Amino acid sequence: MVDSYQAACKCVFLALFNSVNELAYDILKEQDINILPFLRKSCIELFKTYLVDAKWYYEYDKYTPSFKEFLDHGWVSIGGPLVIKLFYICTMNPIKKDDLELLEQNPPLIQLPSLIGRLEDDLGTSQDEIKRGDAPKSIQCYMMETKNSEENVRDYMKELIRQTWKKMNKVVMDNTTSFSKDFVRILQGVHNACTNMGIGMVN
Repeated sequence: MVDSYQAACKCVFLALFNSVNELAYDILKEQDINILPFLRKSCIELFKTYLVDAKWYYEYDKYTPSFKEFLDHGWVSIGGPLVIKLFYICTMNPIKKDDLELLEQNPPLIQLPSLIGRLEDDLGTSQDEIKRGDAPKSIQCYMMETKNSEENVRDYMKELIRQTWKKMNKVVMDNTTSFSKDFVRILQGVHNACTNMGIGMVN
């Protein structure tokens, strides 16, 4: 079983490795800009959160992260930042160095839709994932921290999503970055790509 698991990991790694390099090659050929370091850094950022997820999973009976600790981690582990960065690379021509540098910093335009995606995903799937023995999600972390009922915590999460949407809409309206208006507006829908469609959008 270990051998087959290792083989599966190797296949996934090679598929990702080839895809990243192929994308970087295409961009280099078409736009004469090397995005490989940017892509590698973006992938590593996400994979590091998976290692934290694994640690929390194996320490489930010993340690539950605080709500803040989970959210500081969860908006990245949901995959939002990587989705946004890939979307930019695949749709923008020309790709601007200043834009890549800003994307690497994970500004609010990345953080907020990713956080919405994380909270919506947890609202829709946390019960099933906990039944499967997964690591605690934001709902469980907040319940443990506040000693509140799941129903009350779910109401709080929905309100948090609404407040985050307000922040996101303000950031979009006040956008002072070099990103195009079309790209910025599309970021409002990124949360759909981050969730498992557990619940509808909460506006």
